[in-house]
Amino acid sequence: MCWKNNWNISTDYDNENPPAFNVRTYNFHITNVTNWLGPDGVRKPAMLINGQFPGPTIEADWGDYIVVNVYNDMQDNGTSIHWHGIRQYGESNQDGANGVTECPIPPGHMKTYDFHVTQYGTSWYHSHYSNQYGNGVVGALLVHGPASANYDIDLGPYMINDYYHETADRLHLRAELVANGPPPDSDNILFRGKGVHHNGISAGGSYDRLTLTPGKKHRVRLINASVDNSFVVTLVGHNFTVITTDLVPITPVSRRSLFMGVGQRYDVIIEANQPVANYWLNVTLEAANNCGRSRNKFPAAIINYQGASTTALPTNRGTPLVATCAGETGFAPIVQRNVPPSAFAPAAVGTLPIDLQTPNHGKGQVFEWRVKATPINVEWDHPTLEYILENNNTFPGHINLIDVPQADTWVFWVIQNDFVLPHPIHLHGHDFLTLGIGSGTFNRATHMSQLQFNNPIRRDVVQMPGSSWLVIGYKTDNPGVWLMHCHIGWHVAMGLGVQFLERKNDIKQLMPLNQLLPNCQAWRQYQPTSPYLPKVDSGLRKKALEGVEPAWRRIG
Repeated sequence: MCWKNNWNISTDYDNENPPAFNVRTYNFHITNVTNWLGPDGVRKPAMLINGQFPGPTIEADWGDYIVVNVYNDMQDNGTSIHWHGIRQYGESNQDGANGVTECPIPPGHMKTYDFHVTQYGTSWYHSHYSNQYGNGVVGALLVHGPASANYDIDLGPYMINDYYHETADRLHLRAELVANGPPPDSDNILFRGKGVHHNGISAGGSYDRLTLTPGKKHRVRLINASVDNSFVVTLVGHNFTVITTDLVPITPVSRRSLFMGVGQRYDVIIEANQPVANYWLNVTLEAANNCGRSRNKFPAAIINYQGASTTALPTNRGTPLVATCAGETGFAPIVQRNVPPSAFAPAAVGTLPIDLQTPNHGKGQVFEWRVKATPINVEWDHPTLEYILENNNTFPGHINLIDVPQADTWVFWVIQNDFVLPHPIHLHGHDFLTLGIGSGTFNRATHMSQLQFNNPIRRDVVQMPGSSWLVIGYKTDNPGVWLMHCHIGWHVAMGLGVQFLERKNDIKQLMPLNQLLPNCQAWRQYQPTSPYLPKVDSGLRKKALEGVEPAWRRIG
């Protein structure tokens, strides 16, 4: 399929960036709402963008510039917005990861994000300030471009996410304590911001209904925007033709079901080739609670054929599915990346062990995730890019920074998960090669033959099983500071993250880092006046003030 200026599905968007076509401008006002009537009938505190949940969909064409003016209209919380999956070539300062690429935006202030979209497909944006996006600061990001299969109707983004009646801040306080056991179950699963109360429709809420036109092929852009829950998606009586994984177009492949880790997206084509009726779109979670659990035992939405009743419920629940926490495999990117096995030399491979410790931090034992024996703890008032601006190479160990100085070469990381729980691993600034996944401990001599170097799966979030190894690779073609972390909110808040300082000496030449200063100066001015700041402990938690919501210095 062709696109503007002869760009097409085979264009290598990493090496041939499209010219800027249009500027798409959005204004976001983030506010506190203390008594919000949620979609399933329960009132709760929330944080909303322009008064809505999910937030406004950002829509652009491949090659456009996106400008978003973010106004922090909250009283006592900072914020920042991360544009999930966007490569940000030469624009690391627009990545929106506070403590890494910027300071948080303080209350009463605004920040303009301005970036070029060199990819196309479906993604999302969310706050990167602690677990704030679990309170509602989240929305879809859609970039139109060519597709690897034909369709008739684009039905747009379809966001599915876990949902909690308590605030994410209070839930994190509960989740970090070892004495409380596993993280709290979600109260619900929402579909495009709608959902039925876990005690049934009589207790509140409504099913989302998505309408198909009989005989037509429909593009649906599935997004898992959860804090904790990963799940399997099925549509009774229909298959999904997958054409994109995250923001990577692939050779079309048909699937009956799709596992979606937190942060993952799939663009699928659904053909309306069944009798005119209503059909359940089901979400199923793994029963052993290894990748989240919900109090809603049968999360579902309705796919409504045009001409069918718009009030009746589907009658066929479908074949019961036993869900696992295993990620999807068997996808082949259209734009290929082939790496010679010789590039996987010991000097080009680093090891990142992940483990879970339970130290006592004053109020009892807490869960503490560590990468390379360190729980990441970023400095909100002194982000890593500001160190670069200052020519300051004295990086504190707790920010868990790894220097990657080489230019335009393949680097590889063996991520070793030494605990039984899986992790959706997300890397900013790159879509990465997934060369291999296996159980146990990685051993070059025995596992080299299991690695795929010819056009492996490429995406920006990969599901890593428990007690396993994962080998990823990316080319050092994007100078900046790039965060890699588990996308389960509780896990990254408890320390599961690392920063890559890519081509440090090239960063200042590519982006105006002095643009950091006004916002950082405003944050440092605000910090002494906040009831939550400055930090008084390790950053794993903030001592809660009675009757108010706590805030943390941890990335979320």
